[in-house]
Amino acid sequence: MAADVASRLRRQLEAPRFEPAQYVKQLSQQSDGDRDLQEHRHKIQSLADETAQNLKKNVYKNYRQFIETAREISYLESEMYQLSHILTEQKGIMDGLTQMLLTADREREQQQGSRQLQPTGGGTSASSLGSSSSSAAAATTSSSSEAFLILPREAEEHKQRTLTTLLEKVEGCQDILQTPGRYLVYNGDLLECDAESAAQIQRVHAFLMNDCLLVAAWLPSRRGAVRYRYDALYPLDSFAVVNVKDNGPMRDMFKILRFPDTRVFQAENAKVKKEWLEILDQTKKNKALTERLEVEKEEAKARLMVAEEEKQPRPLSPKTNPFEDESDPAMELVDLSLEWIQELPEDLDVCIAQRDFEGAVDLLDKLTEYLSGATSQPGVRQLRSRVDQRVRRLTDVLMYELSPGRSLRGGPRATRRAVSQLIRLGQSTKACELFLKNRAAAVQTAIRQLRIEGATLLYIHKLCNIFFTGLLDTAKEFEMDFAGDSGCYSAFVVWSRSATRLFVDAFSKQVFDSKESLSTTAECVEVAKEHCSKLSEIGLDLTFTLQALLVKDIKAALHSYKGIIMEATKHRNSEEMWRRMNLMTPEALAKLKEEMKASGITNFDQYTGDDCWVNLSYTIVAFTKQLMAFLEEGLKLYFPELHMVLLESLREIILVAVQHVDYSLRCEQDPEKKVFIRENVSFLYETVLPVVEKRFEEGVGTPAKQLQELRNGSRIIRVNPESTNSFV
Repeated sequence: MAADVASRLRRQLEAPRFEPAQYVKQLSQQSDGDRDLQEHRHKIQSLADETAQNLKKNVYKNYRQFIETAREISYLESEMYQLSHILTEQKGIMDGLTQMLLTADREREQQQGSRQLQPTGGGTSASSLGSSSSSAAAATTSSSSEAFLILPREAEEHKQRTLTTLLEKVEGCQDILQTPGRYLVYNGDLLECDAESAAQIQRVHAFLMNDCLLVAAWLPSRRGAVRYRYDALYPLDSFAVVNVKDNGPMRDMFKILRFPDTRVFQAENAKVKKEWLEILDQTKKNKALTERLEVEKEEAKARLMVAEEEKQPRPLSPKTNPFEDESDPAMELVDLSLEWIQELPEDLDVCIAQRDFEGAVDLLDKLTEYLSGATSQPGVRQLRSRVDQRVRRLTDVLMYELSPGRSLRGGPRATRRAVSQLIRLGQSTKACELFLKNRAAAVQTAIRQLRIEGATLLYIHKLCNIFFTGLLDTAKEFEMDFAGDSGCYSAFVVWSRSATRLFVDAFSKQVFDSKESLSTTAECVEVAKEHCSKLSEIGLDLTFTLQALLVKDIKAALHSYKGIIMEATKHRNSEEMWRRMNLMTPEALAKLKEEMKASGITNFDQYTGDDCWVNLSYTIVAFTKQLMAFLEEGLKLYFPELHMVLLESLREIILVAVQHVDYSLRCEQDPEKKVFIRENVSFLYETVLPVVEKRFEEGVGTPAKQLQELRNGSRIIRVNPESTNSFV
């Protein structure tokens, strides 16, 4: 029953005219509740998992078939190389035999002609003539065979001279001629086109040599002999040639594939394109055949040397222990004719093409272990050179995987594969550098893509969550990947500081540049500090770095808000009437009492009167509320570098109120108002300032000596119960 339901659902979803929106609408109308929707969702999820599993099996199956096909192609290619070599040798032998036979026939004809023209009464005997003619024939034969042997050498020298002449027209390729045995095979003009749009990019001239392909860009504005500039040099075994089918404007084109680049060239016509493809393919085959023959020749020479050494008796040294094995493991020769050794370069190419980086590094480790004691053996150097080319290509691919231009959505774990293989290849420093560059780009992208909300605090919460969570994940991944290399940790610390600078830039733009209130600023800084403290779980403390980057902006914010409070206090002082405060409703009075109690002023009740009256002026109450709020927000922003800034700001704010009450007391003539002023002064000096000093000491850890000196050094005015006109 369940299978029928699943098959029915599969057919419904696989229908050609399936409309998801209509399907969801019908499903929501027919469902009785949340349970039916959850069950249907579970069925669809099961179907999706099954489809994904089948797709994965098909992918694995195709991969296996591709690997088997690649191996078969490699076998066939090697057999074709051997067959081509055999045919080339047979052709050379046949040409030599033909030349020798022609020379012999020519000598025989000359000999017969000389016999017919010989006079009867001559003084030269037949035997002497025969000997002279045979010697002449031998000389002719030897000279002809010598000419046959010298001919290819002269052709090669001619090709080298031609290459030298052509490269004199190319700027920046003087080092190319220094490779011995390099000569020109083919050359011609091409047009380079864009791989996507097929638009023409530039005109180039390609030089195909027996071991590489040189691409030179045309200089249209250059006069004189040098008409081209060096652009790229590709070894023959580092790229693949792919024919491009003619399609519209894309005609007479072929591709040069060298990971991760693809270059498209357009020939003059179809005939020239065909010549390029055929000559490129043949030259690559000839190079591979030459390398294989050199390896076989060195192996044969090595076996011959070993056989000769075994024939010669070894002298017995007096220091030699007869009971010890005389064989030197470092001098033992390894067998380079094994099948996996011969196929290793091609297997590396397959692994790189299939992105099987682990398999490629495993093959390299296996080869290194196998050749550990045979570094000086003939043939090993040639094998090493072929393998080193694949190692460089593998390293380039792994470095490309870590480049910042790649997708950054996978997080730090997505880089683990490439980093681990680079470390195994001995490129831990490069792996560390690329890993940190990749994560720096990820941090910058995440911050740039974060949507700016209307509420600053909400944006800061998201920003801190994204940045510090990513930094924590990066630190954990770094510790896992580079656990065995302690020298990279300093680079990570430096990177963390630079990443924190990016975070602070985004933080400051949203918090400080937008002129937020001090309370909002304090909450945002407190959120950043809390997130930063979580990094101490892994031993990374960036609190001091964060404080050092924020100190300038926080100082500016404190100074700005201090100025606002001082201006507001001066404005209220200018309108001061020294009257008691009437809050009109009991609720307003109760709210004021709660605010004062929350600020630390616990004895505020003694300053309240009957009904809704407060025995303090509006100016002093408003000043007290602003002062205590500034103190609380300043303590949230506090760190040691801001100690004097916060203390001096508090002192300047308090001085504005102190100077105002002192001036009012000296200038006021009404005795009742003087008494009321003394009550406000008593509240300010005996209640507010001690609370400020105590709260500052609790929040900072050290007493506020400047505030104590301000309170003790000023005229502290006390209300005398016996005489209201006296003050000290």
